[in-house]
Amino acid sequence: MIKNFALTIFGLLSISASFAQSHLEELQQIADSEMKSAYAISRFTANENTGDYDVTYHNLHFTVNPANQFITGTVTTNFIAKDDMSSITFDLTNQLTVSSVTKNGNSVAFTQNNNDELIITFPTIQPEGTTGSVTINYSGVPPTDSDAFVSDEHNGTPIIWTLSQPYGAKDWWPCKQDLNDKIESIDVYITAPSQYVSVSNGVEQSQVVSGSNKTTHFHHGYPIPAYLVAIAVTNYTIYTQTAGTAPNTFPIVNYFYPENATTAQSQVAVTVPIMNFYEQTFGTYPFHEEKYGHAQCGFGGGMEHTTVSFMGSFGRNLIAHELGHQWFGDKITCGSWKDIWLNEGAATYLSGLVVEELDGAASFRDWRYWTIDNITSQPGGSVYLTDADTLNVSRIFSSRLSYNKGAMVFHMLRYKMGDANYFQALRNYLADNDLAYAKTPDLQSHLEAQSGMDLDEFFNDWVYRQGYPTYNITTTSGPGPATVTINQTQSHSSVTFFEMPVTVRFTSDSGATFDAVLDNTYNGQQFTVTLPFEAESVEFDPEHHIISRNNNITLKRDAVSPLAAIKLYPNPASALLSVEVPEGILVSKATFYNTLGQRVLEAAEGTSWNVSQLATGMHFVVLDTNAGSVQMKFIKE
Repeated sequence: MIKNFALTIFGLLSISASFAQSHLEELQQIADSEMKSAYAISRFTANENTGDYDVTYHNLHFTVNPANQFITGTVTTNFIAKDDMSSITFDLTNQLTVSSVTKNGNSVAFTQNNNDELIITFPTIQPEGTTGSVTINYSGVPPTDSDAFVSDEHNGTPIIWTLSQPYGAKDWWPCKQDLNDKIESIDVYITAPSQYVSVSNGVEQSQVVSGSNKTTHFHHGYPIPAYLVAIAVTNYTIYTQTAGTAPNTFPIVNYFYPENATTAQSQVAVTVPIMNFYEQTFGTYPFHEEKYGHAQCGFGGGMEHTTVSFMGSFGRNLIAHELGHQWFGDKITCGSWKDIWLNEGAATYLSGLVVEELDGAASFRDWRYWTIDNITSQPGGSVYLTDADTLNVSRIFSSRLSYNKGAMVFHMLRYKMGDANYFQALRNYLADNDLAYAKTPDLQSHLEAQSGMDLDEFFNDWVYRQGYPTYNITTTSGPGPATVTINQTQSHSSVTFFEMPVTVRFTSDSGATFDAVLDNTYNGQQFTVTLPFEAESVEFDPEHHIISRNNNITLKRDAVSPLAAIKLYPNPASALLSVEVPEGILVSKATFYNTLGQRVLEAAEGTSWNVSQLATGMHFVVLDTNAGSVQMKFIKE
């Protein structure tokens, strides 16, 4: 029956508001914890004065008591000179006091300044390309306003933990705090009262008790940036799981507060299936020769310290996020804070993939809906940061932009490229940048190499610039193919047009659906879509693949035309199919399709066709005439 009406769809699927609230609140906690180590407007940027050497090794001795905000340390650093060096500079807060420094065992002069630098003067020039070693003895009260080194309590028991991302490592040990020089290996020795359990990166090597103190030694043999070095000390209960696939099995060592241990043990059970999923998708756990684990700490959210994530709680989303960082953040680390979305967007998207893997496609669709809703709650904001943005830690760790928008950009790339090319490109990216730093162009080049696509426009629009599109789509359906006309406006002036494949879903009166994926590259673009049925309704982006908001899609029905009088006979037909047309109507071409929309036969002008070679069942024929095109269905016997 031909109807004259316009159907406008404004809403999206009805989705659980509780899911949205819990997901977004937990994500905000993650973002908050991952930026706790720095001031709202940071006083630190990468120090050019540390650029003349490469760190190869740190030997870190820390003496702490969880009951006191105090640290005594001895840090030995092995390095290679990149230039002829008369001195060496480390990042270290001037609130910590250096008592002595030696170079290759000999005392040397040093100064501390108000720029949070420790400058060590060499007695002779160290030539470019040679190795050196300095040992720094220091002590003091780490700053309390950065939350990089925290003394607190849980259930009346003291605890110390560290959280150095992005600029907090210098607040508790002398280091080179940048994003271009990973330390090749570290040994960490933590001396604390003997009743406590100490935690750090890598594998525990030994415990030595001396009087009332105990020294615990950890070795980490993989490259690591300074901000991912961490320690924690309290009365932990240890629970160990096993993960990995032989021969690459490894322990998951969990450090719980005793008062939470029973509940936490149940919660972390999901870590093993998540680890298995990540290994299957992205490759072997990067640090499988050592361990993975969790250490409970007194903040909301978590922090992905290499081989041991510090956790404020043990929800599945948080576990998935921090574990995902071991690939995206720890194995590959963003090469500047402008590229933080390579860490946080990826880890957030991996937590979404866990929803898809463990809960199914419908839940993952809901996850995308609420993620998009949060991103588009404000009109501006880019994934990639400006230089000025990197001085604002709240902007670096924006849950809306670095986390959520970054995650949806990862998803839109998957939608654009297809699963096979997308996941292979990510595996290539991880392999080629193994345990190194990467920047946004590195990811783009790997995606392009695998897919053969030119992604410049995509990255310019969705990564480097701001905002999102609002789509206004008009469709027509009736006798003949459907037409789709796509227009968009942009929420921010930095983008003139967001290029993206667009899905339009047509639904018949019987509930059958047909998705047309249309490569939308300019405003006013019109597409012709051959449908296997007459559309009763239409939806835009029903699976929520695109960052957009306030979209409008309208279905208009064509009025009655002379084409409505065209009839096929016999129907069903076994051999010869004919058409009866009104006077004045001439058929110039007939194109036959199966129910999958695949073209199976094409004939020139005429009114009868031999269909004997077609498969049994329903088919469609599109007749091109001097009055337009019409689509009709028939049964092949």
